[in-house]
Amino acid sequence: MPALATKFKDNMIAVHTGSKRDKNTILINGDWIGAKQTMTIINSFDNSVISEVSCANNDHVEQAIQSAKQAFKLNQYQPSHERAAILKGAAQKVLARLEEFAQTIALETGKPIVAARKEVSRCANTLNLSAEEATRLTGETVKFDSFSGGENRLGYYEHVPLGVIVAITPFNDPLNLAAHKIGPALAAGNAVILKPSQQAPLSAIKLVEVLIESGLANGQVNVLTGYARDFAQCLVSSKDVAMVTYTGGEASGEIIAKNAGIKKLAMELGANSPVIVMDDCNLDKAVEACVSGSYWAVGQNCIGVQRIYIERGIYQQFKAKFIEQTAQLTVGDQLIDSNDVGPMINEAEAKRIESWVNSAVDKGANLLVGGKRTGACYYPTALDNVANTENLICQEAFGPVVSLFPFSDLDDTVALANNVEFSIHGAVFTSNINTAMKVSRELDVAGVMVNDSSDYRLDAMPFGGAKRGSMGREGVKFAVKEMTHTKVFCMNLDA
Repeated sequence: MPALATKFKDNMIAVHTGSKRDKNTILINGDWIGAKQTMTIINSFDNSVISEVSCANNDHVEQAIQSAKQAFKLNQYQPSHERAAILKGAAQKVLARLEEFAQTIALETGKPIVAARKEVSRCANTLNLSAEEATRLTGETVKFDSFSGGENRLGYYEHVPLGVIVAITPFNDPLNLAAHKIGPALAAGNAVILKPSQQAPLSAIKLVEVLIESGLANGQVNVLTGYARDFAQCLVSSKDVAMVTYTGGEASGEIIAKNAGIKKLAMELGANSPVIVMDDCNLDKAVEACVSGSYWAVGQNCIGVQRIYIERGIYQQFKAKFIEQTAQLTVGDQLIDSNDVGPMINEAEAKRIESWVNSAVDKGANLLVGGKRTGACYYPTALDNVANTENLICQEAFGPVVSLFPFSDLDDTVALANNVEFSIHGAVFTSNINTAMKVSRELDVAGVMVNDSSDYRLDAMPFGGAKRGSMGREGVKFAVKEMTHTKVFCMNLDA
């Protein structure tokens, strides 16, 4: 391990498990506490221990719920300018500690440091957007006299908070996705119980620390670290929880939905993103965007490029350029700025991708570039001639691998692009506005990027799944609305 990484790793252990809090990573009513059981957080590049965190249990769940209920009761009428000030203050602190946050993200996820820095900047933007929406959450007047019997009545509706919200976040964007749940929830006046990823909880813990430093009241955010299997059922099934917001895999999402009971759910369950490349596009820009979209953040990206359909007339050119640029990507220690691709979250995930690629090749696919694994590092990989029944095509790969297909008929290609159960984004590269509009209309996705790869996202835009994965929307303005309900005030002037 390079000297910089070793030095920072030692510092980080001091921050997270040393004299400051030791292994006290469970937050209840403003107090960081520990538990009998702990778990280690590993740097998947060299298997070194980064930190140790406590594992919550059902008793901690009950304490966190009671704390959140009390905090909501005390703070639900907090002025919106005060909520905004806390969120803005946290955003400023995150930016002031950008490198510290970025190093934490990189170490616990394997995300290359350059990508980690971008995530920190996006987190600050998400918090600032949440601060703005806190003061914009307004209702409207209602024309009660628009129907007979409503004469002499005046009124309006407003958006009011739901209460206690459980937020369950994944490892791939451990800081910004936590901000996308906590920020809007606090902006709307809710209390939050955060369950961060068990593989990568440290960034989310640091975010909560910053919110507390910025004036967050005790209990407005509680944190439960550890294994979801030990306490998630108790957490999501509680009748005192008004909403569960979850980002992660389908299997866990289905378990949450079955256990949650009658309450609001918002879920983003992954995708298998298609990109269509027309022969009238800017070829060089399309290749560059698709390479970036395929391998950014080690391909562990729910809107990352997974399938690329290239019009036959430019297929060979596109393929040659794509292979050339992919082969130039450097793989290794995620803390080194010059490395483009770091390790996956763990070696087991790298082995899964390896097995999927090997299966496709054994059944006739052509390995164009990559196909190599060293520990948790899987080299950027591209294939063609992959059967549509292979996992690489019909499942979410969530790794640095992409499949290329030539096509001649656009309608047939759109049908193939839509032939998955879960989708979020799709993309098309073309200089023809009619083609852009046709593909945008016909792709069965929640967002279409034209002349951008599918992995483009602005934190202010609505974001979520289509088809089976369509359960609510993130994007700060839209998440705030998801985390409230409307309340009507009507006055009869004849009384």
